[in-house]
Amino acid sequence: MTKSGYRLKPRPSIVRMDPYRPPSSGRDGKVRLDFNENTVGCSARVLRLLRKIPAAGFAVYPEYEKALPKFARHFGVSAGQLTLTNGTDEAIQLVVNTFVNAGDRVVVLRPSYAMYRFYAQVAGARIEEVKYLPDMSFPEQKLLKSVRAGARAVFLANPNNPTGTSASPAQLRSLLQAAPRAAVLVDEAYFEFFGQTVVPWISRYRNLFVSRTFSKAYGLAALRLGCLFSGADNMRAIRKGQSPYSVNSVAVASALEAIRDASFVKRYVAEVLRARRILCEELDAMGLRHFPSDANFVLVRFGPAAASVSRRLREQGILVRDRSYEISGCVRITVGTVPQTRKLVENLRRIWQTGGSSASRAKAGGRSRMKRRIG
Repeated sequence: MTKSGYRLKPRPSIVRMDPYRPPSSGRDGKVRLDFNENTVGCSARVLRLLRKIPAAGFAVYPEYEKALPKFARHFGVSAGQLTLTNGTDEAIQLVVNTFVNAGDRVVVLRPSYAMYRFYAQVAGARIEEVKYLPDMSFPEQKLLKSVRAGARAVFLANPNNPTGTSASPAQLRSLLQAAPRAAVLVDEAYFEFFGQTVVPWISRYRNLFVSRTFSKAYGLAALRLGCLFSGADNMRAIRKGQSPYSVNSVAVASALEAIRDASFVKRYVAEVLRARRILCEELDAMGLRHFPSDANFVLVRFGPAAASVSRRLREQGILVRDRSYEISGCVRITVGTVPQTRKLVENLRRIWQTGGSSASRAKAGGRSRMKRRIG
């Protein structure tokens, strides 16, 4: 049979895009230090809840009215200033869909989370990238210059992924004041490890949006639940463009149980911060340059040996994320528990001592310890 008929043409914005293919297969049974997830799982309270859900509970469409006030109290906002989203990705998409037209100028930082650019590209926006400084610190002056030239939206993560570095409150305040007509989204995916937030600012800055996720510290990445915060007027507009059932009932119920177990998150975060300190000390001892991190990961410069180091760690059952495609010679390592970190260090030390050429080690090393910036 011969093919016939008109061949459908995708929108030009889709044709121009590069596909996003995260390396998310073959991870079972390995030490997952590649996606910045919780490396031990979720709270036991969540597991007990999941076992109690009756069969009929899966046959009913989600209802959010009773859940929203509970989440609002937890985050210190009103129910009208909060929207539940299908992960942080939907939060980004909703801001784009609501406020960005084809041809509008959208400012993103580089390197940063790929989904900011992704959804802006889908919308057909004109994207301007502002690069982080060589030491991966926040490029305040370059960003301010860019947004003052006119922007419909600005997207940034604080702390930033994959650098781990953060912007100070004063820098974020300057950005919001410089772009009063732009939707400014501050992604706080790693808030629990950082401890600083601009959520209380949503009543003061009408152009501010803040996102949070349950995929990191809470250990609920598989359920895909996030939160988007902004003023009530913005939230009403956001909800108009949101599918009424984009967030599933199991995710909502699990997240409510997770926020009731504050001690679980507190213990896990304390463990990660301790492990991060150990990892950085060991990297220093090996002469490996790394960037200051306020998140649950560390960006390490291995130079030309980055791909080899990542591959050899995987052979030992340890997954890390080679970011050389974006930051030459750099690997992002998620920080898990102290035992996981010691296993990583043991393997990394052996690989680095025996596998990398002296030239690779020299290029990756140098001044290994950078003075930590207090945001």
